[in-house]
Amino acid sequence: MNKIAIIGGGNLGTAIAEGLLASEFIKAKDLIVTRRNPNALIELSLKGVSIISDNIKAIKASDVVILAVKPYQVPALLKSVASAFVPNKNLLISVVTGVETKTMREIIKKKISIIRAMPNTAIAIRESMTCISGDGASAEQIEFTKRLFEKLGKVAVIDESLMEAATALGACGTAYAMRYIRANIQAGIEIGFNSGVASLIAAQTVKGAAELLLTRDTHPEAEIDKVTTPKGCTIAGLNEMEHQGFSSSLIRGVVTSYKMIAKN
Repeated sequence: MNKIAIIGGGNLGTAIAEGLLASEFIKAKDLIVTRRNPNALIELSLKGVSIISDNIKAIKASDVVILAVKPYQVPALLKSVASAFVPNKNLLISVVTGVETKTMREIIKKKISIIRAMPNTAIAIRESMTCISGDGASAEQIEFTKRLFEKLGKVAVIDESLMEAATALGACGTAYAMRYIRANIQAGIEIGFNSGVASLIAAQTVKGAAELLLTRDTHPEAEIDKVTTPKGCTIAGLNEMEHQGFSSSLIRGVVTSYKMIAKN
């Protein structure tokens, strides 16, 4: 698997391309990105990436195809390029939300390996949480895809039936985390900090908390216990948040997002 084509040079497709280049996972000469207006990706072009508007040409020249377009564009696009896929050669990796591998296979009508991947917006800084699932893909292809997205953050291999849940927890979850940080900033301002300092403290504190869990592989409650002392300010604040429905509102929010995705 030497050459990769990214079909769709929008924000996500471009972020993937930039991350793969920065991590040296692939050389610029082995990467193709398609965009209706190639001039819009001049910075990638200057790095040596081939930027073209011809999707069929890109697929024919590649072993791995990363589909990074809008969900509504998938049916027409795959129909238009189906002839370019070669059975037992191409691996199709879709980062499109809500489009099942079964649907893509029915459109392409060829026996090719398809893997779905669900990254989040932190992929832009190579800190994504990406969930992947394979349909008809070999262990080697799944391992390749895992290594690819590990260059862009953390990876979990899941069953495709959990892809909608992964979207709610990992992709929508970025917005939930941002809303918590925003509220923390507002609280910081109320207790005396200016917005810049409050923002720094809130963001770094969340980053540090997440790194504790990822590095130590512990449960959140274990880390909470370390900062909650009898009659202390931390437990008082946590209890007040729970009285106001903090945890239950977060859980209900994630479940509501999941139901919305699963319904569509």
